[in-house]
Amino acid sequence: MTDQDLRKQAHDLDVTVWVGKKGVSAVVDELDDQLTERDLVKVKFHRSAQAGTDVDELAADLAERVNADLVETRGHTAVLHR
Repeated sequence: MTDQDLRKQAHDLDVTVWVGKKGVSAVVDELDDQLTERDLVKVKFHRSAQAGTDVDELAADLAERVNADLVETRGHTAVLHR
């Protein structure tokens, strides 16, 4: 499946993982579980999670930790696929 197909599928998905002030490490297990159940997961990064880092860097770090592909980032939201 191409990235474009994945983006189309992700369009109607709701955000199911929120990254807050505790950072990326606090959601790794939950995201891993969700990616096991479904192919695509939307992740929202609150401003408190960013702490001077941009969303692209945080999303790439999170994708690496759960062995997933980063499909896209838009604003404060990322889509991951496994």
